[in-house]
Amino acid sequence: MCLAPRIISLLPSATESLCAIGGGSLLVGRSHECDYPPEIARLPVLTSQSIGPEPEADPAAIDARVREQLASGQSLYSVNEQLLRDLKPDLILTQDLCEVCSIDLKAVRRIAETLPSRPDIVSLNPQTFEGVLDDLYTIGRAAGLEKQAIETVTRLRERMFAAAEFVNAFEDGPSVVFLEWTDPLFVGGHWTPQLIERAGGRHPLNAPIPKEHAGAAAGPQMAERIAGKSIRVAPEVVGALNPDAVIISPCGMNLAQTRQCAAALSRKAWYSDLKAVRNGRVALVDGNQMFNRPGPRLVDAFEFLVGWLNNRPEIIPHGFPWERA
Repeated sequence: MCLAPRIISLLPSATESLCAIGGGSLLVGRSHECDYPPEIARLPVLTSQSIGPEPEADPAAIDARVREQLASGQSLYSVNEQLLRDLKPDLILTQDLCEVCSIDLKAVRRIAETLPSRPDIVSLNPQTFEGVLDDLYTIGRAAGLEKQAIETVTRLRERMFAAAEFVNAFEDGPSVVFLEWTDPLFVGGHWTPQLIERAGGRHPLNAPIPKEHAGAAAGPQMAERIAGKSIRVAPEVVGALNPDAVIISPCGMNLAQTRQCAAALSRKAWYSDLKAVRNGRVALVDGNQMFNRPGPRLVDAFEFLVGWLNNRPEIIPHGFPWERA
């Protein structure tokens, strides 16, 4: 009989994905950012940030400190190598998508090569919603939970299909600006524009486009429409678009911090003049938990989008971390 693998997750979305497919009991360690589901709080923490937290939500100061750290060639995160050795993992889950979001793959590989157990490393790099679901399969295969992963993805897809029934595919939906950072302004990328489009909205400042040879990629082929990474935009660009709706969901910030970011924006004339602001169509969302974390709860985020954009509040999941600005 094969022994159950000892797993360390250095990525919040991977932790959520493993737990979603029934593998939470296999975890023996986590990153400092892994905070869901709540029962993982008991696990040893292996990582820390090299820059301390800001006392208040100050996106401009955070952005400057991150850029300075990266420019110096230093990592934003450190790993407790001795603790990692002591935990004797068989499998390490990490990422290779964003050096700002989590420990980088090179650092994990360097440490793993020195461990006597020589653990397997699964690095995740999802750039689309389908890629996020595929990661559940990848984690399931690595953890010996492939059947459970298939069942979990099936349930998540069923929820997506059920929510999509409330979207009128024949209407030209509202224009949306999704702010993933507020100073400087960054609009969402990767899976976020995809979800907005599938929920009946449009995300013109970083719109999904069909893959080569995919035609219009409409209807059931919407998975063939992809967007690039998040991009920086000038306030004048947002003002010229004058969107119908704005979603403020800064990466890594909770709802209270997001509220502070929105308050700072409200003091700027270009923002106050937006149609979405004047019409009360601004939503604040906990970006640390939703949208910016490519795990199973992106389905919750999609249900929120369908409910909010289509005036169907009953579709929004109970307890979804959002509020109107």
